[in-house]
Amino acid sequence: MNFEHVVVVNDPADPLLTELNREEVWFGLLCRAEDARPFLPGLEACTIVERSTNELVRELRFGSALVRDRVTLMPMESICFESERTASHPGGSLTIAIEEPAEGVLVLRFRYLTTLPEEAGSPDRAYAEYVKAAYHQSDLDTVRVIRMIAESGRIQ
Repeated sequence: MNFEHVVVVNDPADPLLTELNREEVWFGLLCRAEDARPFLPGLEACTIVERSTNELVRELRFGSALVRDRVTLMPMESICFESERTASHPGGSLTIAIEEPAEGVLVLRFRYLTTLPEEAGSPDRAYAEYVKAAYHQSDLDTVRVIRMIAESGRIQ
């Protein structure tokens, strides 16, 4: 399954949105890489097992399920999470890119690539649509948590 969508962070036409700068958004994405628990309901533990300049290897524990992933950082531009395929986890990747399609507009582009089939007529098609909706909601929550992190930093 390939799935891609955009979540608006800043839109000059929406005065209700608190404007975030690229640095605040990037810092929020780094927080998600370092400890994904506030971003992923049900995640019990996020342990970094390897670290280099622009890469982390993590173990994510969801109850009895353990997911291992590699996080690649392109500073101030994008972050890519690649989870390993196991007997209990299909594996896949998520890339989150910071984009500025117009002056004053800041968005996050979420790109998912999974092994879940989504061909028309496939019995898994309905499930794929459900997964897409869940991913979209999770991505909206990611921006909400990034806003909370930015706001807490501004208070100090």
